[in-house]
Amino acid sequence: MSLFWTIAVLVVLLGLTWRFLGSYIAAIYQGRVHYLEWIERPLYRALAVDPEAEQTWQRYAGALIVFSGVAILLTYLIQRIQGSLPWNPLHLGAVGPALSWNTAVSFVTNTNWQNYAGESTMSYLTQMVALTVQQFVSAAVGIAVAIALIRGFSRKGSPTIGNFWVDLVRGVLYLLLPIAFFAGLIYVGQGAVQTLAGPVTIHDALTGYTQVILRGPVGFMEAIKELGTNGGGFFNANGSHPFEDPTALTNFLSIFLMLSIPVALTYTFGKMVGGIRQGVAVLMAMAIIFAGWTAFTVYAESRPNPAVAAAHVVPQPQGNTEGKEVRFGVPLTTLYNVVSTQTSTGSVSGANDSFTPMGGFGLMSGMMLGEVTPGGDGSGLYTILLFAIITVFIGGLMIGRTPEYLGKKIQSREVKLAALGVLVMPIVVLVMTGIAVSVHAGRVAPTNSGPHAFSEILYAFTSQTNNNGSAFAGLSGNTPFYNVMGSIAMLLGRFAIIVPVLALAGALAAKSVVPAGLGTFRTDTPLFTGLLIGVILIVGGLTFFPAVSLGPIVEQLSHGRLF
Repeated sequence: MSLFWTIAVLVVLLGLTWRFLGSYIAAIYQGRVHYLEWIERPLYRALAVDPEAEQTWQRYAGALIVFSGVAILLTYLIQRIQGSLPWNPLHLGAVGPALSWNTAVSFVTNTNWQNYAGESTMSYLTQMVALTVQQFVSAAVGIAVAIALIRGFSRKGSPTIGNFWVDLVRGVLYLLLPIAFFAGLIYVGQGAVQTLAGPVTIHDALTGYTQVILRGPVGFMEAIKELGTNGGGFFNANGSHPFEDPTALTNFLSIFLMLSIPVALTYTFGKMVGGIRQGVAVLMAMAIIFAGWTAFTVYAESRPNPAVAAAHVVPQPQGNTEGKEVRFGVPLTTLYNVVSTQTSTGSVSGANDSFTPMGGFGLMSGMMLGEVTPGGDGSGLYTILLFAIITVFIGGLMIGRTPEYLGKKIQSREVKLAALGVLVMPIVVLVMTGIAVSVHAGRVAPTNSGPHAFSEILYAFTSQTNNNGSAFAGLSGNTPFYNVMGSIAMLLGRFAIIVPVLALAGALAAKSVVPAGLGTFRTDTPLFTGLLIGVILIVGGLTFFPAVSLGPIVEQLSHGRLF
């Protein structure tokens, strides 16, 4: 399928998903869906949770952090003792302490950064019980936080924002499990491997060569990998491995799954706050930026690779085919990777490190905007709502009026919390990158030199702090320095944003609704969408332009041209 028809079909399906899945998600978190109550109620009893008792934002945040902390420890422990556990046909030993910690933090924070080759490092049990389980619950945590913030806007005079345990359980049971199950059937039906039988050894009598083909429980892990905007694959080659992404249908399904929940949540937002047009305004901001970045990156990759052209190796009539998935071609591979970086998924269908300098700039800068176009499951929505609050604050300054958003006055506390949530990511990325390029342990990891080496380091911390997980593969990340620094970046990128978001939800829920007046700045219009886009671009552009100038831009200019 050509790029045009792929996008056309995708737009139609996402339009249906936006309406129907968005409405279904609202019903889940408003307690109007009960068909799995026979599983749901025993889980609450096992957790000693009263599903009718709601929590203040402090208790909600505390429960989330405790749950995530326990999940990190359990995931770490399973890796450390996997050599003594079953379902380990390759007899793999314990994963090292630093790598185990980095991986545990990575999967619990929905980053899924992988400093290892999954098929030769993790046993089947570790892949299923430790990593795949976290792909479900980490996505559910992100969605729960977004729903809590929506409740903050929709409620008035309320001291509570919901119950974390209920939101977590319902998100997994009613949303992620059913969709991932049916998507997993498609993956397996199309040829994705799903087995516990171990590797296959094939001996070629003509050549005398023996090949060991690794396999495992791949197909259903692939489904939640994409649906949960996780990105952590069973194989090191990730989405470019035919056992993970066997056909054109599964490639399209992967792109659709990555976008489905983040897009649908904008309808959920509009429905729960009582104005679908509010969700449309947010969705349009996401879509316009996404379309622009996709067009830019596809164009960059349709041009010849300047390094290959300078070497006079081969003509490049199809553009930069280096590192692309040959089954799908340059445009579709580029689309897959753009969707992956724009949705906080991080899975890859081609090698990001082999993109042209400006193509790599497109992938990197898309993350630098805050992963809001449309971002990860839940995280994309709650982050763009932080930008929306800053937008109405700026709008209020322009007309000399106290800003309002969805009937709630945006005062000093709300602006400070929103600014904190927005600025955490760029501060962490730039500080971590500065440290890495200043010390020997950070500088020796890139396998390239010059501006491309800087791009690899900058991309790594941008990806980890945004809980994306994709990488410029030229960086040797499995070192004590990068395992520890990466873990810090992932933890701050997740929880240093979630806590301000939940505090903001609590502050908004306690406020009363102010009736709209003649001077109220409407937030369901194209004007608001345009201003929101401007704020997102200015924050990302002004903050990161000096850094990207030292990386992909100067690398491209070193070849004598910008394109």
